[in-house]
Amino acid sequence: MYTSDSALRAFREARHTFIAGSRIDMGALATSLGVDRTSLFRWVGNRDRLLSEILWSLAVPTFDAAAAAAAPSGAARIVDVLDRFTADLIEAPYFRAFLTREPARALRLLTTTESDVQSRFVGRVTELVDRERVAGAFDPTPLSAEELARLLVRISESFTYADLISGETPDPARARATFEYVLRPVTTTSGVR
Repeated sequence: MYTSDSALRAFREARHTFIAGSRIDMGALATSLGVDRTSLFRWVGNRDRLLSEILWSLAVPTFDAAAAAAAPSGAARIVDVLDRFTADLIEAPYFRAFLTREPARALRLLTTTESDVQSRFVGRVTELVDRERVAGAFDPTPLSAEELARLLVRISESFTYADLISGETPDPARARATFEYVLRPVTTTSGVR
């Protein structure tokens, strides 16, 4: 995240533009800030970096709200968080506008292993799974918390970006059913679910 006042000002203006459903143009942003493009790039990096920071800044409160409203523990909590998060993304007008306007860039910034957004999302889901594991409410075995998180993120992506990936309509209900299927309680030899 940005720390200088100039970078924060540029970030906030770009974020406002994004939420309004408009394309972020670095030249127009520089002009509106009264600086040249070189200064803007020095403050916030290139357009992809700026978009990644904006996308993540919107994902965090969405994920936190999903976690606050989710079931208290175990697989049900993980399903609820991911279900709510995925549904909120699918239904967010500014997010849909971005996917429609710049589908190739959106997929690259959101779903590739080089993506800051995807790696941060995997990190948050890993923390979620690991908290439930440590509390004894969920056992991801035979996968590690991170391996399971990567799978769950890919499921979320598959349904959130279904229109771009397969031409299907994004469907939060099918996403939830898939999360439930993958995370359904399985009794292990130790009796942990």
